[in-house]
Amino acid sequence: MGTALAVHLLKRYSTVRSTLTAYEDGLPQRKLSQVLEYVQTYLDQDIKLVDLAELTGMSQYYFCRLFKQSMGVSPYQFVLQQRIERAKQLLQQKELAIADVALLCGFKNQSHLTTLFRKSTGVTPRIFRNL
Repeated sequence: MGTALAVHLLKRYSTVRSTLTAYEDGLPQRKLSQVLEYVQTYLDQDIKLVDLAELTGMSQYYFCRLFKQSMGVSPYQFVLQQRIERAKQLLQQKELAIADVALLCGFKNQSHLTTLFRKSTGVTPRIFRNL
């Protein structure tokens, strides 16, 4: 009975140990792909850290650590970068108002887009559009 218990505990401990070591260099590729796809799909909406963590089945703290190891930036910074990149693409469509671009990229309003866009690129969305 004691040997069976020891074997059971070793098997269980070994499984947990190998699972943890799989995450040492960041998120597993499958989970990272799920997160990146989710961000692209819902970029125009409010993306919460809790939703991304739940998607991977991890705590928010652990997800943030592994995401940053994988991508080099926090989940918030990554989402912001993606929103700015989408705004750059949409700003090329001159028929779209800048306020509409802001909403399509998940910013609360045009002012929010302008502030973060200028901080990221050094120019306002209007100047970027006219370049």
